[in-house]
Amino acid sequence: MTDKSLPSRKKKILIVDDNLPNLELLEVYLESVDDVTIRTATDGIEAIAKIEEQSPDLVLLDIMMPRMSGFEVCKQIKSNPKTRDILVVMVTALNETGDVERATECGADDYLSKPIDRTALVNLVTTLLSDRGT
Repeated sequence: MTDKSLPSRKKKILIVDDNLPNLELLEVYLESVDDVTIRTATDGIEAIAKIEEQSPDLVLLDIMMPRMSGFEVCKQIKSNPKTRDILVVMVTALNETGDVERATECGADDYLSKPIDRTALVNLVTTLLSDRGT
């Protein structure tokens, strides 16, 4: 039995996309999710730095970015014992079967294709974070 009077810890979401309008849209879409703090990064190198310092619960990760692709970022997250439990959802315009397979091989927990459906995004994020149970 859980004690509902205990305050819950806010979940941390990191959104990574090099396209500012996409970043802002995802932020707006996630405003309706309760008890989350949202941070952003505009490329893979910045994302890795923020992940190491903030340890988010979930990363929404674009694949096609300069300096370091989402595939590379996901591999780094999942190969590091300190970060491998972070949930990673690939968010991309790439939607060929090979891209989905590659995301899975990199360790992604799920995959959303652009254009992003607000309801699908919110439902997926809410489900993943509630299943995490932290």
